[in-house]
Amino acid sequence: MAAEAFIQCRVSPTTKAALRAAAERQQLTESALLKRMLDLVLNSAGAPDSVVAAVTDQPARQARLYVRLTAGDRQLLQERATARCLAPATYASNLLRAHLRSLTPLPEAELHAIRQSTRELAAVGRNLNQIARATHQGAPGAGVSRQQVWLLFKVCEGLRDHVRAYISANVTSWGSGDATSKS
Repeated sequence: MAAEAFIQCRVSPTTKAALRAAAERQQLTESALLKRMLDLVLNSAGAPDSVVAAVTDQPARQARLYVRLTAGDRQLLQERATARCLAPATYASNLLRAHLRSLTPLPEAELHAIRQSTRELAAVGRNLNQIARATHQGAPGAGVSRQQVWLLFKVCEGLRDHVRAYISANVTSWGSGDATSKS
């Protein structure tokens, strides 16, 4: 339910200044502070439950969360979100969810890249098994020398180490307040 009704009153400049200062201390707008005060007064004055329920029963409004960030934090949020190809609000939502539920989030694009790497490694492993089987059976002209197999093994180890470092950097960047590692 959208708030469409207005309540207006005139106050002295000192009252207006005091309201502005109180709102700033709570990092609210003057209007939001006045709305809180009205809700508090109505609830404590024993307003009928149906009226209070109508005022506070706003699920769409309660589903949103507004966060004030410093300029520096906003810039960092923008950079991290851009690096992960996410909107800043989506990135912040994922990060908050991960923190609240003790999860390590992995954005969909990054998860897809890791799955693709895993599929490629599986294909290389199958090919190596075929080569090894042919070599052990003494197949003539298997076409692959021990040195080539050894080099392929080293490439696989390098890819494994790279993926391991990537995952470690990802976990660190989600869990740390000032991680600089971006892979």
